Amino acid sequence: MFNTLLTRLHEFTVVLYAFSVLLYFFDFINHNRKANRIAFWLLAFVWILQTVFLVLYMIKTGRFPVLTIFEGLYFYAWVLVTLSIVINHLLRVDFIVFFTNILGFTVMAIHTFVPIQYHSTVMANKLVSELLLIHITMAILSYGAFSLSFVFSALYLLQYDLLKRKKWGSRLIRLADLEKLEKLSYILAVIGVPILLLSLILGLQWAFLKVPGMPWYDMKIIGSFLLLSSYSIYLYLRIVKNLYGRQLAIWNTASFLIVLINFFLFGRLSSFHLWYT
Repeated sequence: MFNTLLTRLHEFTVVLYAFSVLLYFFDFINHNRKANRIAFWLLAFVWILQTVFLVLYMIKTGRFPVLTIFEGLYFYAWVLVTLSIVINHLLRVDFIVFFTNILGFTVMAIHTFVPIQYHSTVMANKLVSELLLIHITMAILSYGAFSLSFVFSALYLLQYDLLKRKKWGSRLIRLADLEKLEKLSYILAVIGVPILLLSLILGLQWAFLKVPGMPWYDMKIIGSFLLLSSYSIYLYLRIVKNLYGRQLAIWNTASFLIVLINFFLFGRLSSFHLWYT
């Protein structure tokens, strides 16, 4: 009965999420503010349902749900929805919620249609520790920050292209100015890098204590440090080299591809993180 309730709640959430994204798309194409408002309230309701699902799942499992790819995907989607709503409320940047939740809905769809791997859940339960929970949670939060940083860079590139081709119109006006988009992208990267660094430190400490003889050439570890290096270079170019504009936005966009590769591919190629996939 409880499992059926969670399943139906999740299915209803996905349907509402789809309607919200479609209405945001309609607003993006036709500049319909009413559709934008309805989409936002649907998204807020989606966030409430996601939160209820997380709480019920925590009650069921007795732990914070981030220890398998099934759980991690859901938490990642929840982080994206939360950050997009908060940033939209604080900064009133048009289209940020739409573009962020295209990514969020994609993650939710993958979560919905990928079968639950029960053997991974059993293994994860054996590996529970506060250190591991903090490590994984902080990693996913950093991915959320990088995701929004990528969205702002993508909007920057879109705005830059519209200005270069002199495509004046309401879409250009509703997008924030280039300086603001670049600044927000930079701030989110600044937030994401130290969170990821702390996550890696905690993860390595946990592995040293719990998994003696762990292969340090593991693909997931290499991918995580490659990701940290890429965003560190982004900050170096911005702070030390004073690089601004389109080139920096392209670098940030390319760095986000490493986020996706590390999250979805390197975990499956990993000999150490197989329990997580």
